[in-house]
Amino acid sequence: MMCGATRGATRVTWRRFVQRGQSVAEVALVTPLLLLLLLGAIEIGRFAYYGIEVSGAARAAVQYGAQSLADSKDINGITQAARNDAPEVAGLNVSAIDRCACSNTPSNFVGCPALLCPKGHALVYLQVDTTARIKPLFRFPGLSSTFPAHGHAIMRVAQ
Repeated sequence: MMCGATRGATRVTWRRFVQRGQSVAEVALVTPLLLLLLLGAIEIGRFAYYGIEVSGAARAAVQYGAQSLADSKDINGITQAARNDAPEVAGLNVSAIDRCACSNTPSNFVGCPALLCPKGHALVYLQVDTTARIKPLFRFPGLSSTFPAHGHAIMRVAQ
């Protein structure tokens, strides 16, 4: 009788050992996929963050330049305002141009200065575009080594 009791205990122990081995094998197969998903989520978060930063830099630059007509011509000040707003974005490129429109049709931009405004006066707008190339933390096969981030802002210049 002792012998039968020992045999039953051995079978239960052997089943537990097999189940533990199966669990280890499943974890070993799923872990690389989960890590790849985690790295992808981190990269998407970084790109979203840098996209927001580049857009915010465009808004800060246009706010600086829209204070007056003199400030709208200060390209160095506009560029510095953008870089101050996004200091962690390396290689931030800033471009600013004046755009003019007539007060009766403010959505139709004309060349500056707007001399031919039949029923209104000329309005000056400042447009700032920012760009940066963002490098991913991890190199994924088949994907580019850098990704572009763009910002765009336009605001009426105080006159």
